[in-house]
Amino acid sequence: MLGIVAAVLFFIAFLINATEISTNHTFSSVNVMLLGLTALALHVAGIGNTWSRRR
Repeated sequence: MLGIVAAVLFFIAFLINATEISTNHTFSSVNVMLLGLTALALHVAGIGNTWSRRR
């Protein structure tokens, strides 16, 4: 699940960078890319990649 989130964040960062949209400093393409890297690191670490059901 976090892998998909990371892919979406990378795509948003790419669009911000490619279209040169002027955003504020909090929502810059680098910050969105760093959020994507964080989600990807959590996915690789095994957090959030499976659904758990309680019986």
